[in-house]
Amino acid sequence: INEKQALITGLAFSKNRLQLFPAGMYTNLFSTTLKIGMASSWSEKWSTTIVALPKIASDYENISGKDFYLGGFAVLKFQKKENLIYRFGAYGSQEAFGFFTTPIIGWYYLSPNQRFEMDMSLPIAADISYKLGAVSVGADYIGIGRSFNLTSNDMPDWYVDLSSLEFATYAQVGVLDKSVLLRSKVGYSSNNYEVYPQGEKIDLGVSAFSFGDDRTQLNPNLGGGIFLKFEAIYRFRLPNKKEIIETPTN
Repeated sequence: INEKQALITGLAFSKNRLQLFPAGMYTNLFSTTLKIGMASSWSEKWSTTIVALPKIASDYENISGKDFYLGGFAVLKFQKKENLIYRFGAYGSQEAFGFFTTPIIGWYYLSPNQRFEMDMSLPIAADISYKLGAVSVGADYIGIGRSFNLTSNDMPDWYVDLSSLEFATYAQVGVLDKSVLLRSKVGYSSNNYEVYPQGEKIDLGVSAFSFGDDRTQLNPNLGGGIFLKFEAIYRFRLPNKKEIIETPTN
């Protein structure tokens, strides 16, 4: 937009196909998230990022307003050194199970030789990598909860509460002057898809804690497993800043 502000846009789509019940039919769970926000630089030391994350998440059988959820995050950054940035903020999202929020505390660090990189936004995500020529290798972690509305005529009024923890190692290469990262990942996911009746909610979800959770789970717990994933990550750099804003799509 100008020398001190950059528009952030993106679109993320995911599909999961699984059995929610041991003897049940397979169910498709879709999620489409629009990312739109603003990155602003206020001084040599301070900057902010504010992003809205509206999404439609359900089996996409009979889409209605119940499938629409609104979330977002806001982060304040302090550039301690040329290669070290601290960040503080919060993430929040209205889900089928109620409102979920978590603080964000982290940092971005790039070693003087520009080989070792850390991008931490705890407790949501962590990414550590090392550059070996044109290829970088690393490990990352992503952990966040979300929900899907079940709208099929064959289903009662239910929703799915997904608790997800993903740990992975990866190899990546940068293209288009390193503005796009192509990443191949293999890892373990502890995805747990819990089915609940519509209308049963918690009072509040904060990070890994749920307050006022009197819901009755309708299906057995599902085990995790190994996954293989390919990602394209778009990197937006603020003018005259070392900081990088990343928008992943799966």
